[in-house]
Amino acid sequence: MARQKQVKRKKNPINGWLVLDKPYGITSNEALGKIKRIFSPQKVGHAGTLDPRASGLLPVAFGEATKTVPFVMDGRKVYRFEVTWGAETNTDDTEGEVIASSDVRPDAAAISKVLGEFVGTILQVPPKFSAIKVAGERAYDLARDGEEVELEARPIDVHRLDLVECPDENRAVFEAECGKGTYVRALARDLGRRLGTCGHVTELRRLLVGPFGEEDLIAFDELVEAADALEEGEGVEALVAEFILPVRDAMDALVEVPVTLDDAAKIRKGMAVLLRGRDAPLNTDVAFASHADVPVAIGSIDKGRFQPSRVFHL
Repeated sequence: MARQKQVKRKKNPINGWLVLDKPYGITSNEALGKIKRIFSPQKVGHAGTLDPRASGLLPVAFGEATKTVPFVMDGRKVYRFEVTWGAETNTDDTEGEVIASSDVRPDAAAISKVLGEFVGTILQVPPKFSAIKVAGERAYDLARDGEEVELEARPIDVHRLDLVECPDENRAVFEAECGKGTYVRALARDLGRRLGTCGHVTELRRLLVGPFGEEDLIAFDELVEAADALEEGEGVEALVAEFILPVRDAMDALVEVPVTLDDAAKIRKGMAVLLRGRDAPLNTDVAFASHADVPVAIGSIDKGRFQPSRVFHL
């Protein structure tokens, strides 16, 4: 008997951003897999991984939006996190084993006094259980295999670190605004050590990534319910209209240069164009050209000439 050929599901040409409120308990890739099943997009990826034990903002790029992922990942991030005092773990969160303990419990005044030391450009040793590569291997893989992992301190930028509340003597809640490469788990570990005790993260939620904030968040359950409510034969267009943000939203921090229809056509062919207008910038490392509010390309400006590096097909 001939084996029946499996029918491939049609892929949808979706362009834009979904700002998902990732639930606690699943990996970023698991969340992405569920989104793929809902939208069946031609191309999709996420900007910035969240640990399974963290919740909150996970930006997901569809189609042409994947070309703007670096601008989102390089943006500032805001986290709200709870630190429990008295124990340090080998993962710096609740997943690991306790490797040190202390009876010291810092109060709000003691905590506030040292927070300034963790703001600015500081050196941070990443957690041993992290995705940083050591001799070509992920640090967390080496650590799980029982190997001793030594990671070097590296500079990070912490723009703001606030004490939000102390629910009781064992816990403190913080909010941090930081740059790329900052490990909140390491902040909790180092705060505990500086305060003469031990600490680890017991709750972690991301509130902002680059241009996307809490007002953009879409709850996963809300997305699933909307997908289940689609009428038979109805496409994903309704979901796209309701939940997907424009590609250009990821480039709010970039210089925008409007161009004519003729220049847009040249740019899409990879050609450089001379920018017109008294206010046109002369030199910019990264900018994007647009026509009729639609992004045309990302590129640079040198001596008033826009040179495309990545062209959008929108």
